[in-house]
Amino acid sequence: MPHPPHQPDHAAVLAEVRAVRRAGVVRLRGLVVPELLRIARERPGARGESTGLAVERLLRDAVTGIGGGTLQAAAEYTLGLAQGTRDWPPADRRRRAAEVYGVSVERFRKHHELMVLDQVTEQILVLAGPAPAAPPPDEGPAAAGRPGLAAAHRVVEPRVHGRIVPITLHVHSVDLLRDVDVVVSPSNTYFVLPAPYKASVAATLRRAGARTDATGGVVEDRIHDELRDWSARHGVPGRAALPGTVAVTSAGALADQGVRRIYHLAVAVPRPGTNDYDVQPADITRAVDRAFRQLAEESGRHDPPLTSICLPLLGAGRGGLPALESFGALWTAVEAELARGAEWDIHFVVRRHARADLLERLLATAGRRSDGIASAAPGGSV
Repeated sequence: MPHPPHQPDHAAVLAEVRAVRRAGVVRLRGLVVPELLRIARERPGARGESTGLAVERLLRDAVTGIGGGTLQAAAEYTLGLAQGTRDWPPADRRRRAAEVYGVSVERFRKHHELMVLDQVTEQILVLAGPAPAAPPPDEGPAAAGRPGLAAAHRVVEPRVHGRIVPITLHVHSVDLLRDVDVVVSPSNTYFVLPAPYKASVAATLRRAGARTDATGGVVEDRIHDELRDWSARHGVPGRAALPGTVAVTSAGALADQGVRRIYHLAVAVPRPGTNDYDVQPADITRAVDRAFRQLAEESGRHDPPLTSICLPLLGAGRGGLPALESFGALWTAVEAELARGAEWDIHFVVRRHARADLLERLLATAGRRSDGIASAAPGGSV
């Protein structure tokens, strides 16, 4: 019987990417990185390449896949892939990468570098590709060679505190959600929404919740207007709310898709004089816990009651948190809520299948860990 295709493990690949970060590409030939080497040699055009060249090409393609910007530039310096940096010591590469983000070396090491290496790892897993699925029984061997589409919805059933809890993973843009009562949206502490043409979760929800005319012009910016009114009622317009605060609006035009409420969670603290934000995992946990309290408080006031809630990876975009750390902070609150016996219908939404794969692996281990998934969040130096 043939062995099933080997699936690369995110944690194992990330550990090897960290090893490359420490050594630099100039020392790849003597570095022990079996997962990276296996993925590199299985790619087209790898035949005849030396170990170092094959892995370096994989890393360069993964970094290019990030799509430019400060994240790609920082990744190139971090790994020694930027022109002229192959033989730079790791401390010099880290210092130059920190300059890309305009932060101290220590802050970059503790926060941004984790995000950079996590994103490189996700791109490597994308390049590795999914394992070919077995054909359905009625289609025969010819179907095995046909390309397939990965499922946009997955249901994972971890055992949490002695009971099976179905959790749905949505792998698509947040504006495609349907029939989920409450959607969580990350916000800055001023509750100021980004422009609707931007790509963030908050901007996408604002755009999807607006009423437009036949030409696409905005007739009613419902979510924006309601959030502004909420700030006015609670005395916070023009000043920052405490991190972890939850503001509630309707879903605007998303009500046509069965979305009934938007919970705006203040988790991003603007950094004075910059366009950047600081996001602390503890603030994410606190905000999600308060979102569950808000859900419990207002659920029965609706007909039918609110029963489902969908969470994105808070802070994993502009906030700079690695996906693993963001999910660990989310799960701390979710697991605590489930431990209290709550019967909510829990959903998560991510855009990329690599992140959904990560969440699926973490959820699958939830019942086997005495300290919860949150302890899987990386800490310490890299």
